[in-house]
Amino acid sequence: MPAACTLPLIALAGPTASGKTGVAVALAHWLAARGQAAEIISVDSALVYRGMDIGTAKPTLAERGGVPHHLLDVRDPLHAYSAADFTRDATALMADIRARGALPLLAGGTMLYFKALAEGLHHMPAAQQDIRRQIEAEAAERGWPALHAELARVDAATAARLAPADSQRIQRALEVWRATGRPLSSFHAQARRAPGPDDGGPTDALGYSQERLFSLEPADRAWLHARIAARFESMLQNGFVDEVRALRQRGDLHAGLPAMRCVGYRQAWQALEENWPLAELREKGIAATRQLAKRQLTWLRGMPRRQAIATGEGQTPQQLAQAIAAAWARQARDG
Repeated sequence: MPAACTLPLIALAGPTASGKTGVAVALAHWLAARGQAAEIISVDSALVYRGMDIGTAKPTLAERGGVPHHLLDVRDPLHAYSAADFTRDATALMADIRARGALPLLAGGTMLYFKALAEGLHHMPAAQQDIRRQIEAEAAERGWPALHAELARVDAATAARLAPADSQRIQRALEVWRATGRPLSSFHAQARRAPGPDDGGPTDALGYSQERLFSLEPADRAWLHARIAARFESMLQNGFVDEVRALRQRGDLHAGLPAMRCVGYRQAWQALEENWPLAELREKGIAATRQLAKRQLTWLRGMPRRQAIATGEGQTPQQLAQAIAAAWARQARDG
């Protein structure tokens, strides 16, 4: 078994519904059986919110398998949780976990969070609430495709990678432009120029780099699509619409909040607002989740030094955990 001081963490990513939670728990049990305790840090921008359990597929206590989990239920949906928040919290947690003699196991599908840990945030402008509200008002009047077209005129690189209805990211990119006079893509380019653990620079204190990122990637896209559909159907059967209805009835939440723009919640909120039939919510929720998975896979494939673990029909979490453990052992052996 590799020593924690040699490889101070394991990072596990993958598209939504690829089975990351089960594999992370199985890997933690594999490590525990060999005398190495592990604790899981969630790398998920939706699981941080309290009261959002069904639509995020938040792991139950039983599904956590007795393994400590962190960064679940740490924020009320009224308040945003940023990549900067995650980087701060995850960094502190990793130090605490190591102090307990355990191994940090980062697992999730929010690729921006993995990127923020690896590269830092490079002084990204803070949120500007006044500008954000102004953009939301313009979107209500003109529509997000019109604002996407505006973004294309001032930041073509960012607009090219965003869908015309991707309201959260269009809003952020326009906010940065209006606040600083610089396109968001220029901040990303600055981040890419800064040497770091993924491009030959020194490994940071976190010990995180692409070589330590394992990604669950389906060999058959149809397999993943079937899992997405089955999971969304299960959410509906387990009370997802009632969960969103309860959030709406609080009275202090609205559709523009980051929490309510999470995939599934955005569609369910709109379904309640516009009285969609359940079949329409099912169709649009599954389609949005498939688009999320596609974006996650595209992001992962842009990380050439990640270690891809093929997943598909018939593989158990224990088998996938063993494949990761074997690759991890090779890393320790080869230095």
